[in-house]
Amino acid sequence: MNIFEAIRKDHDKQRELCRLVTSTSGESKGRKQMWEDLKKELKVHADAEERTFYSPLIHNDMMQEHARHGIAEHHEMDELIEKIDETDLDSPAWLVYAKQLCEKVEHHLEDEEHSFFQLAGKVFTEKQKTDIAEEYLKEMKKNR
Repeated sequence: MNIFEAIRKDHDKQRELCRLVTSTSGESKGRKQMWEDLKKELKVHADAEERTFYSPLIHNDMMQEHARHGIAEHHEMDELIEKIDETDLDSPAWLVYAKQLCEKVEHHLEDEEHSFFQLAGKVFTEKQKTDIAEEYLKEMKKNR
């Protein structure tokens, strides 16, 4: 498995968790658990992605701006997560913020999958792609 396949697999999980979270209602018993699952998945993924994937790319002239942009989007998601955590689960605003987060997540995933990966694919050798995937998967496993 290469790094792009590994990350895409986690992107699919994030999409599904977003779909589940944004389909809940205030009185939903599962909302809190689904939210905790999504929040943890986003954090673990962002940390592993930044350490293993973005880190080597930030030193590449062609990729530096893209890597910084991706990290900035992770930070924006962190801020939305804090806002959601500060909002009562039963509040109508909670779902509004959760949908905003999931829109930001979807935008970020699309950016990565449809432009970032293609550019990064030109930077890494095939061996680097599989080595980085191994590192990424270890990070994910360690922190899940």
